[in-house]
Amino acid sequence: MRIAFYAPMKAPDHPVPSGDRLMARLLIEAMRLAGHTVFVASQFRSYAPTPDGFAQRRAAGEAAAAELAAGWRAGGRPDLFFCYHPYYKAPDFLGPPLTAEFGIPYVTAEASLSRRRREGPWAEAQAVVERGLVHAALNLCFTRRDFDGLAAALGQDRLAMLPPFIDTAAYPAPAKGSAPPRLVTVAMMRPGDKLDSYRMLAAALGTCLDLPWTLAVVGDGPSRDEVRGFFANLPPERVEWLGERRPEEVPGILAGGDIYVWPGSGEAYGLAYLEAQAAGLPVVAQAAAGVPEVVRDGETGLLTPEGDVEAYATAVRKLLSGVDVRRDMGERARRFVLAERSLTTASATLAACLRRLGA
Repeated sequence: MRIAFYAPMKAPDHPVPSGDRLMARLLIEAMRLAGHTVFVASQFRSYAPTPDGFAQRRAAGEAAAAELAAGWRAGGRPDLFFCYHPYYKAPDFLGPPLTAEFGIPYVTAEASLSRRRREGPWAEAQAVVERGLVHAALNLCFTRRDFDGLAAALGQDRLAMLPPFIDTAAYPAPAKGSAPPRLVTVAMMRPGDKLDSYRMLAAALGTCLDLPWTLAVVGDGPSRDEVRGFFANLPPERVEWLGERRPEEVPGILAGGDIYVWPGSGEAYGLAYLEAQAAGLPVVAQAAAGVPEVVRDGETGLLTPEGDVEAYATAVRKLLSGVDVRRDMGERARRFVLAERSLTTASATLAACLRRLGA
């Protein structure tokens, strides 16, 4: 099939790296691996951090859809329209009207509905998302939490699970371990949930100074100074600031570590957790949102209650103190990702889902 791919929040070639951009690229690669021809339908970005200007964004989206329709009439329509991550801050103004006009299936992935957004300043954007999901031939859910949320609103007939995945080919066998143990975290430095996670991590590690460890931090962003301030009370030799690194550098950094530490406040699921586990690192995170979908508590890592700094620190201490425990968890983590969350596995799952549509 020729598949038109669209990501209203962030296009696959957006200059700023993020989990959204990576997931968009992975979905495209998974469909190509399954034998489909995939092209990016539009660069139009409907994302807005506030509800202001919704009418203007909708008008711009309608104009982008009209431009696409004209091109499809002249050069041939695709066989399917695939929209990644539509939600109230990034509704899809393109896919539903285009697929209705041209009579092709509309598919979404990682869509979400927020019942409380049906009223208030986001209500119009939420209505656009909801109409799109009702119109869709198939909605792919990455987490059971999202599946249950959509099922409550739409029923289950047009839902399917596609667990989060990564391209595991880049992840070498892990090293034998460091002395002292090397903790690793990879995350952007920006306001909001990321900043909250850095704050919690610094507080937890501040209670573990009686144990030997070092921390390697990969990431940069507008909140760099605030993040470094959180760690100011820790001995400087304990923390290595590696800054932003190219994606191809990250697997090697992870493989040289022993434990992946990232609280994950507000994390939808976190591809970085899968990347760390692919490199053989056990994870310490909070049992928040979709994180339990990518980290198996007690098997590939340790998950702690949300907001509980003491519990998080205790989990870190457990892995720091238990060489055999963290090694066993790291081995199980790598096996889990390679066997169940690889690009190849996801491509097969996605191909089976699309076959439901006759593709």
